[in-house]
Amino acid sequence: METTKEEVINMPRIGDTAPDFEAVTTKGKIKLSEFAKDKWVVMFSHPADFTPVCTTEMSGFAIHKPEFDSLNTELLGLSIDSVHAHLGWVQNVRENTGVYFDFPIIADIDMKVSKLYGMLQPNESETSAVRAVFFIDPEKKIRLVMYYPLNVGRNMNEILRALEALQTSDKYKVAMPLDWKKGDKVIVSPPKTLDDLNARLSDDSLEKVDWYLAKKSLN
Repeated sequence: METTKEEVINMPRIGDTAPDFEAVTTKGKIKLSEFAKDKWVVMFSHPADFTPVCTTEMSGFAIHKPEFDSLNTELLGLSIDSVHAHLGWVQNVRENTGVYFDFPIIADIDMKVSKLYGMLQPNESETSAVRAVFFIDPEKKIRLVMYYPLNVGRNMNEILRALEALQTSDKYKVAMPLDWKKGDKVIVSPPKTLDDLNARLSDDSLEKVDWYLAKKSLN
């Protein structure tokens, strides 16, 4: 049966429950709904094994894995190559650079997961997954989605920054301003009543740009 563009571009949205799937990975079979219980998941796709940009990106995830671990987050890679290709690539990179991809990489050879998550985009390529990143919280809700074309690598600092921002926002019920990073002030919710407004105006602990925009330190 021919695959239509509508079937290929099925993009889960922010706030959706992450579509469940079972898959073979470099660390054995997994089922997303049972993977990384009580943890965040950063799931990311790459176009192909043994390619230059993908090698730099996967190495970046591997090098920064301790930081993801500290943020209670599991990494989950994907491409449409076979598990044998994945294993060969992991070993090739380890032999040549000393970097070990110590996280599961989905062997999506039938493109099932790629189609489920809109990673195959026909105007870019019908046979390679674009560089997608899905941030999935412990409740298996999709919280943030990033898409990059085949020829542009991702920014690892931004991925980590965004993950920490999401977690900090959840913990303290605040919002993050432009370029927020750990240690910066956060934005508190605007007042919803006149009493809230008057309390806001008299609160000297806040940095008030105006009545609707106020920041505070979490330290």
